[in-house]
Amino acid sequence: MTGVLSAFTRALGQLGDGRVLRVLGKSMAVTLLIFLVLGAALAAFGPPLAARLTGLEGDVFYVVAGLLAVLAAWLLFRIVALVVLQFFADEVVHAVEGRYYPAAAAAARKVPFREEARSAFAGLMRVLIVNLIALPIALLLLVTGIGTALLFWAVNAWLLGRELTDMVWLRHRADSSAGLPLGGLTRFALGGIVAALLLVPFANLLAPVLGAAAATHLVHNRKRPA
Repeated sequence: MTGVLSAFTRALGQLGDGRVLRVLGKSMAVTLLIFLVLGAALAAFGPPLAARLTGLEGDVFYVVAGLLAVLAAWLLFRIVALVVLQFFADEVVHAVEGRYYPAAAAAARKVPFREEARSAFAGLMRVLIVNLIALPIALLLLVTGIGTALLFWAVNAWLLGRELTDMVWLRHRADSSAGLPLGGLTRFALGGIVAALLLVPFANLLAPVLGAAAATHLVHNRKRPA
């Protein structure tokens, strides 16, 4: 656990790096654009569709739609942000490696766009499927008050730890059968911190980039079979 905290401390210290700031700006802009497009689509097509399917019209629709939009944004933000970051992760990893691990940076392979896209899609499917499996249990845990939040945090901690580690390892693994270099508990701690940050307003905008930078430190400090 000490190694995970140290990795996040180093990641925080590099937030002022111009290369990291550029990735942060691009990933935030694309993430917010996706939500703006979804919001515009809801405003344009939601009222007639809702009226036809549910009978909701006028102010009632907009109140219900607003509540659902807030809930959807809370649930989907971490998924969308992580998928968007997949396409910029190479730049974050390169910035961290260039500063702290120049030899590893020189030896890293250039990941083809098709492989990046395939990895991003696989990660998205994994996140969606696991969250859908957890949803019925989460609904049952609503009566506990905190059980649902804890379940989603734990599920996404596991998922995020895996995805963030894979982002870095993709550049350095010898072949697709090579195991992840971090143990399960380390990946869970990494993902747990990022999942917690994603729940905090404004911090959630930094969380994916911090997670990618921290994962880079962890991978290079613990290159061993999982």
